[in-house]
Amino acid sequence: MIESLLVANRGEIARRIIRTGRRLGIRTIAVHSEADGALPFVTEADEAVCVGPANPAQSYRNVEAILDAARSTGAQAIHPGYGFLSENADFARTVEGAGLIWVGPGADAITAMGDKINARNLMAAAGVPVAPGTTEPASDLDAAVAAAAEIGYPVMVKAAAGGGGMGMGVAADEAALRTEYDKVRAFAERMFGDGSVLIERYFPRVRHVEVQILGLADGRVVALGERECSVQRRNQKLVEESPSPAVSPELRERFLAAAVRAGEAVNYRNAGTVECLLDPSTQEFFFLEMNTRLQVEHPVTEYVYGVDLVEEQLRVAAGLAPTFDPDALTPRGHAIELRINAEDPKRFLPGPGAITTWNEPSGAGVRVDSGYVAGNTVTPFYDSLMAKLILTGDTREEAVQRARAAVAQFEIAGPKCNLPFFAELLENQEFLSGDYDTGIVSRMR
Repeated sequence: MIESLLVANRGEIARRIIRTGRRLGIRTIAVHSEADGALPFVTEADEAVCVGPANPAQSYRNVEAILDAARSTGAQAIHPGYGFLSENADFARTVEGAGLIWVGPGADAITAMGDKINARNLMAAAGVPVAPGTTEPASDLDAAVAAAAEIGYPVMVKAAAGGGGMGMGVAADEAALRTEYDKVRAFAERMFGDGSVLIERYFPRVRHVEVQILGLADGRVVALGERECSVQRRNQKLVEESPSPAVSPELRERFLAAAVRAGEAVNYRNAGTVECLLDPSTQEFFFLEMNTRLQVEHPVTEYVYGVDLVEEQLRVAAGLAPTFDPDALTPRGHAIELRINAEDPKRFLPGPGAITTWNEPSGAGVRVDSGYVAGNTVTPFYDSLMAKLILTGDTREEAVQRARAAVAQFEIAGPKCNLPFFAELLENQEFLSGDYDTGIVSRMR
């Protein structure tokens, strides 16, 4: 097993990786910005190195500073968490070129799946269903208009290099397409350094369902069930659950088989997620994108399949067999994750601030992965995620009951917080029925 691990991330995911490292007897090293020096992940690691000021480009995305920290502390491996450099193929190559172990998929797989158009084409060739759309970038507005006319409105305009729900727009007609194309292209150039745009068919009522895969050290790819991620605001997830209330045993079999084919198509190793859109009226699903990293919502899969995905990542990176039998994966129970963000619960606008009260819920079926404690400050420099509240039970109904109680018990004062939204959602009949889609939040507002 790996003996020393540098975690190139912050907040709850850094703390969560450090927790598994400690359990396995691995020496952990945290890197942090000047703004994050008082956060729990820094003090809980065996060592900590400040890598720069608050600006992520000068700290958490500063490749040289992170590599210097690894060298100075004698780190053997680097785990990138999610976000920041986690899906940066050049960083993965640089880490391995420095003689360190990269805890993630190979750089070639990251590159192959990082461009949405290339990924779509690869998946189609591998027999994974893809939505009608362009097979190459729409080079200009005229090309986008022609593509949309062939695909049929409404269409989704997407940044080819985007991810995480960013760089998307919906056009119901040509006039809207002309506006959205310029908007998405400008955003993509600014955020991703790549203005390539693709056009896809837009489905007004869909569910967002994803499959957790793990590429093993022996070359096999296995699927660890699906997650429902349809409770979203601005195309970004707020709630995830496993198993999905929308997926029958027969549909699950198709989902998992398609996800395994997707991983095999790029010789995938380590943890990854195949994201899809499900049309509930036809039970057809289409490949959306592949996240070549550990997902925020991985804890719901951990409960349902009884695995520690971070440990499995470390074992794959070290060339070791998994802790589980790949031929005997059996799900049990139900898990729901709520993303506790520092944001207005009505309009979902960021609301950073100093935390004066932080009392986490506890009890049977309650897990909290948090990045903060009382006395810390949620700064405006990073994502607004403060904690993940994970509720489990033998049934979905039991998990929901525990979620209601845990939301009521969770006390946070100081920054704005979206706990009141979850209290509302957990009484919403559409959500409780399990028959909801990606429009549920807009209908609640």
